Amino acid sequence: MIIALLKGLALLMIVEGLAWALAPSYLERLLEALREMPPEARRWMGLGVAVIGAVLLWLVGGR
Repeated sequence: MIIALLKGLALLMIVEGLAWALAPSYLERLLEALREMPPEARRWMGLGVAVIGAVLLWLVGGR
């Protein structure tokens, strides 16, 4: 279980690192837009992304 968690964390770090390496100005604009959103909207968006991720993990067999 720990190995799977570390693999997932490693994949997350790869995706985040590539995003910053390939499109730093786009990510800066995205962060500015997020700052302008009310906290409640950011909270719901985060929850939505977490649910989508959990469903995707379940669909690909992450039992």
